[in-house]
Order: sequence, then C-alpha cells, then structure tokens
Amino acid sequence: MYTEKSFVLKPVDAEKKWHLIDATDKVVGRLATEIANVLRGKTNPKYTPHTDSGDFVVVINADKVKFTGNKWDQKIYYKHTGFVGGLKERTAKQQLERRPELILMSAVKGMLPKNTLGRKQLTKLKVFAGTEHAHAAQEPVEYKF
Repeated sequence: MYTEKSFVLKPVDAEKKWHLIDATDKVVGRLATEIANVLRGKTNPKYTPHTDSGDFVVVINADKVKFTGNKWDQKIYYKHTGFVGGLKERTAKQQLERRPELILMSAVKGMLPKNTLGRKQLTKLKVFAGTEHAHAAQEPVEYKF
C-alpha cells in the first residue's frame, strides 16, 4: 500500500531572503497584512505553519503611512510603565510625531501568532522612519504588492 508523506520544512533548510518595502502612502492595515504574510513565510511555497520559514523585511518611510477615516485622532496606543497608575496613552497623530516606527510594528505584531514563534518572527521586521536604513549590506530586494 502506497502512502504519500507530508512535507515538513526543517528550520535549517529555510532560505531567508531580505525584502525592502517602501511604506509611502500605504494604508497601515493593508501594509501590515502583507508584511505579516512575508514574515510568517506564507508567500513561500515551502510554508510550514510551525516552522520559521519567513523572510526578513526592511520597511522604509514609515513616517509617511496613511490611515483611513478619522483614525489619526481616534486610534489610541497604550503602554504601561509597570507602576501603579502608569497607563500612558497616545493618539496615532502623537505616535507619528514621536515614534512613527511603532505604528507599523504594533500593527504587524497584532497579526502574528501570540506565541514564541510569533515573537521570533517579529524580530525579522526592521522599520525605519526615513529613507535610510542600516541593512544595505544584506542587499534587500524591493517587494512588489
């Protein structure tokens, strides 16, 4: 009797590529889903859910992203200092002025699995506010949507 075996990608065999994404005038949520799919490896034909088979992503111009509707004034980002009463909040407009990278980082983080694998995949995301990035030596290839 013949049975086919399932293909399981081993972490050693995964080929990691570097992708460059320009976030200029892109909607945050739609951009974040594409980035999350690349980080998880879903664009790779050898995708295995329980293995880190995704690629590295470098995002530039994170300070030029867009939101739809009134999210610049209504969307709130929270963080806690760890002290009693230490819940801090910022609107999306304030977050863009202070730390524009965190807007995209938090959107992608919410779309990855909430486990050890998801945290490991998030480390492969490099976000920069301007056009300059520190990963030119890896020669990232422009990613087309």
